[in-house]
Amino acid sequence: MDMEHRLDAVVSTAIAEKRIVGSVLMVLRDGRVLYEKAHGLADREAGRPMALDAIFRLSSLTKPIVAATVLALVNAGKIALGDPVTKFLPGFHPDITIHHLLTHTSGLSSASKLSAAEAAARVNLWHFGADEIMARQAALPLLFSPGTGWSYGPGIDVLAVIAGDLVDGKPEDAIRRYVTDALGMVDSRFSVTDLDRLAAAYADGPDGAVLMSDPHSVPNNTGGMTTFDPGRILDARAFQAGGGGMAGTGGDFMRLLEALRTGDLLKPETVALAMDNQTSQLPFAQGPGWQFSYFGAWLDDSALAGSPAPRGTNRWGGIYGHNWFIDPVNRLSVVSMSNTGIEGCDGAYVAEVRDAIYSAL
Repeated sequence: MDMEHRLDAVVSTAIAEKRIVGSVLMVLRDGRVLYEKAHGLADREAGRPMALDAIFRLSSLTKPIVAATVLALVNAGKIALGDPVTKFLPGFHPDITIHHLLTHTSGLSSASKLSAAEAAARVNLWHFGADEIMARQAALPLLFSPGTGWSYGPGIDVLAVIAGDLVDGKPEDAIRRYVTDALGMVDSRFSVTDLDRLAAAYADGPDGAVLMSDPHSVPNNTGGMTTFDPGRILDARAFQAGGGGMAGTGGDFMRLLEALRTGDLLKPETVALAMDNQTSQLPFAQGPGWQFSYFGAWLDDSALAGSPAPRGTNRWGGIYGHNWFIDPVNRLSVVSMSNTGIEGCDGAYVAEVRDAIYSAL
């Protein structure tokens, strides 16, 4: 069975089983399209079909965009990987470096930065300015000494603020100058460029995907709860969160992946470094077989990870329903966007898409 039929079957089954509502799936090899289709519905209640140019809440797909921006600033000589964060934001712990922020080894805590009274009053954290959010973040105790552990925290938010400051603007100003405008990522913004193309946000439910409320909480794979705030992307006052605040399309994100795979955006030595293992001091920072690069999880041991992908593959996701990977050995770039979290990010659907691709290869 060829790749088209395998992937059609995976997506159709997931939609029929109400695990996802709609998807955009793209697979490129050597820059040549092997698969590129939209499936299902962008807005189930309105009956609007999914389209290849649908706009999604990117959530953590924002992170590699910011990482690429920071690395472009490194290439431009405006920042160095070994620079202490205090060089740019004096309130932070002096041992934290730009490298630590990129790799989630800074020790920064993702604990709530609202007081109990503020939380009870339903204060919107995202309406604080960048200076206030950074000050609150810097005041929290570290989870561990920088470089000695791994914790998926707010380090990329901090990097985005630094990047914005370096261009005398906001995070989006730096991102547009160094990455998105250069690559033609015209819909990748901290706002929605075309509301008519915005996909509705759905969440896992006991009887299938449900339309998200705002906020909306669902159980996650770690035994806790993930809370979504789908209205934030429509809030012009919201802090530009580099860890998850952007919107964009599958096509936009594929432009980034291909630029990283081919070395078209950054210096070759920078890309090689960024796509390599950056957490060798830690025992499988990302679980069995996985370490971490500057962009996402880095596959160290395929057998231990239970993955058909080769060593050196980079991957990550976005909690609103997305997943991506770059396989440099097979010269693959894959973008899987859905409008259903958590299934499209961390559910069985992710492995089903991956396995179908490698079975076809």
